[in-house]
Amino acid sequence: MVINIELTLTSIIQGVALYFLTDNARDLLSRRDAASWLYIVAGLLIILIFWSRSITHTLTLIRWPLEFGHNFLYIACVLGEALLFTCLTNPRAWFELSAVYAVGVWFLFVYDLRMVGPRDVDRPSAASRRLSAMIARDQRLNIRLLIPALFGLNLLCVFALKMQPVFFLARHGHACLATIQIISLTAYLAYVVKFFGRLAPLIAQRQEERRSLTIDRKGPS
Repeated sequence: MVINIELTLTSIIQGVALYFLTDNARDLLSRRDAASWLYIVAGLLIILIFWSRSITHTLTLIRWPLEFGHNFLYIACVLGEALLFTCLTNPRAWFELSAVYAVGVWFLFVYDLRMVGPRDVDRPSAASRRLSAMIARDQRLNIRLLIPALFGLNLLCVFALKMQPVFFLARHGHACLATIQIISLTAYLAYVVKFFGRLAPLIAQRQEERRSLTIDRKGPS
């Protein structure tokens, strides 16, 4: 039941984010401004990253009871996405809000870290312990390196826009910054997909172990 709630929530809130991206991109695509189109690509990558990370967390961390704080932070992050997608034609606001959004995601990883450890119901399962160890390493990697790196990149972009407004704004040099952001987001999305590929066999193994444990507890019918 909890997993169904999480999957439904993830689908709905990312659908809302996609609506805001589509609505703001509709008029932008009719213009001949390829530099601004880059922000549409970056926005789509942000949605794909958040959705894939949400699905990974749902299949590995989410258990009963329902964690309200975790879901409230999901909704807050989607609010950040929606606000970000209103800035497709404003590079300075885009990178400023991207930095704020990175802080929100950073806090979400810190909050979710306390959900990583196996609970009593999981301890008989070797796969659960291995899965928890992998998730914990990934969470700490994101907290200590990956998300701070994305946050720092956005801050550098904000700094560049303020220091050289003529080149980056008047002459559309911000396209270089948007391209760098797209490359970074693409690399992070590739990492998430690869990481889930490593988790998938353990998730299936954990389910088999839990099923066998349940049968053993019930005994022969």
